[in-house]
Amino acid sequence: MIRTARAFWLNEPGRGEIRDVTLPDPGEGEVLVRSLYSGVSRGTETLVFRGGVPESQHAAMRAPFQEGDFPAPVKYGYLNVGVVEEGPEALVGRTVFCLYPHQTRYVVPASAVTPVPGSVPAGRAVLAGTVETAVNALWDAAPLIGDRIAVVGGGMVGCSVAALLARFPGVRLQLVDADPARAKTAEALGAGFALPEDAAGDCDLVVHASATEQGLSRALELLAAEGTVIELSWYGDRKVSLPLGEAFHSRRLAIRSSQVGTVSPARPNRSYADRLALALVLLADPALDALVTGESPFEELPDVMPRLASGEIPALCHRVTYAAP
Repeated sequence: MIRTARAFWLNEPGRGEIRDVTLPDPGEGEVLVRSLYSGVSRGTETLVFRGGVPESQHAAMRAPFQEGDFPAPVKYGYLNVGVVEEGPEALVGRTVFCLYPHQTRYVVPASAVTPVPGSVPAGRAVLAGTVETAVNALWDAAPLIGDRIAVVGGGMVGCSVAALLARFPGVRLQLVDADPARAKTAEALGAGFALPEDAAGDCDLVVHASATEQGLSRALELLAAEGTVIELSWYGDRKVSLPLGEAFHSRRLAIRSSQVGTVSPARPNRSYADRLALALVLLADPALDALVTGESPFEELPDVMPRLASGEIPALCHRVTYAAP
């Protein structure tokens, strides 16, 4: 019997389609997963959609189960939640998270899926990849009790970081964004909110995730002496200018990059699997539902992706639903 599925492909920058694909039978140590939900991470995926991945980063930006090459045609994505239909007995019937693109069914090694805890709804579990990024960022940042912290950029990654920081005791925390509508999201996550011009300064730590030159400049301005900016934004093929004159040196400020592709060296005893499992445990908090801001059926992705990329559909995480068999 020939098994088939349907997958979303980027045909060329700015245009995608749904294609039929043939699935192999799962072999020893593999699972067949039926998708329940997938998530569109608006920042990275829309950059891929518009063809903005620099040639020098084509290898570094590959998703674990990507097919094709940048700029296109390419099958890209990494936030998938499904149910195991075939495979090892311990996994059959389990809801799992996998770093897989948007596809109705797929076959992967059993080691590539992570069971979703019973305390986490399947629809919320699509956030696991982004919460994992936030976990890694905070391992890099090493915030302390009572710190004064700003998160500049209220997108999916910034809000995930703010959600985790809101659990730290005694911190002064503000989510800083140019969109006043993010105030409601910040409140749901337990964080304060400020427009860039109103943000509180003298910060020990600023996490920057706006992916804008203006946001990174403002992040530096908000630091106290000896403070650090953790840079989570990825700019693709864009150039960024920074005010590294002025008081940058006299105040001994620091900018440090953080990227989920490597487990933070601050946690040398943790694996990728450990980090993802922790992210899924943290998703038991219903406050994180505030990060899912839209939903559409899988069949509509060719129409939805251009609207997400243009900003016509404002979104943090846009959730994709799959029809029941």
